[in-house]
Amino acid sequence: MDKSIRNLGSMVTVIEQLKDHLNHAVVGQPDLTHELLVALIANGHVLLEGPPGIAKTTAAKALASAIDSRFQRIQFTPDLLPGDVTGSDIFQQETGKFSFIPGPIMNDIVLADEINRAPAKVQSALLEAMGERQVTVGNHSYPLSELFFVIATQNPIEQEGTYPLPEAQLDRFMMKINLGYPSATSELDVLRLVRQQDLHKTSASKPQPVCKPHDILELQHKALSLYMSESVEQYIVQLVMATRQPELYLGEAGKGTNLIEFGASPRGTLALDRCARANALLNGRDFVTPDDVRQIALPVLRHRIITTFEAQAAGLSVDDLLKRLISHVPAL
Repeated sequence: MDKSIRNLGSMVTVIEQLKDHLNHAVVGQPDLTHELLVALIANGHVLLEGPPGIAKTTAAKALASAIDSRFQRIQFTPDLLPGDVTGSDIFQQETGKFSFIPGPIMNDIVLADEINRAPAKVQSALLEAMGERQVTVGNHSYPLSELFFVIATQNPIEQEGTYPLPEAQLDRFMMKINLGYPSATSELDVLRLVRQQDLHKTSASKPQPVCKPHDILELQHKALSLYMSESVEQYIVQLVMATRQPELYLGEAGKGTNLIEFGASPRGTLALDRCARANALLNGRDFVTPDDVRQIALPVLRHRIITTFEAQAAGLSVDDLLKRLISHVPAL
């Protein structure tokens, strides 16, 4: 009993240290830092989308620096090859044999910067690694780190020279976080923070990790063991079903009949379950409530739904429709 109490106390400490570390490094983006931690503890991968210069890369680096782990950034470009990501077999002249040289994907935390700038083969190599947690080169498969966590970014502004991810591949990401510009107050805080960092930048000023990989693995295991009542499970399922049958919830006055062409897949149900558990843990509870589901429903479901032309013509975004569904689907 003493050990479990000590472990629970240490988990709370780790969570608070992670929050403080991220919120200090990424100013004015509390939702971003919270949702990144949700995805990490839910053992999924995350896609960040937003205009340039709003701390997407900074947030990924800050999370990596908070954990004593191996971090690698991959800059995706149109001329990148799958082997540049996964690694490849290289012929060693001195031995007369091929040996595997690991690629940048063989790390704990990987930042896939501007993933939509790489061609389909490279995107598929990354997404296969995300789904299978291994890479296959030649006739051999190589397991990835147990902590393996991918943070991918994409810029929605520029479309020239990009390769948008198909909806079926977007489904591989547990969460899609949309970012906007910070407020004037937050931007002033950013200005002052960066100035102070530049003034006092030394080799000793590099932030120290606040936890180790096994701490994150313990948090992931703890989240899976949280209590979830059958009514919350039913609520998760009904919320996903509502995306497939929106007319049952948005059908008044003909609305909602032809707004969603494809709803969320069963993978969305599983992601909602895991993320709701992680959210409850981050909020300091050992049980899951409908509010935990509602709080993370948008980033979990927004990239799993395809709207119709009627919805687009009416100026309704995926987030608009999801918010309507969330307000109409009752918690049992």
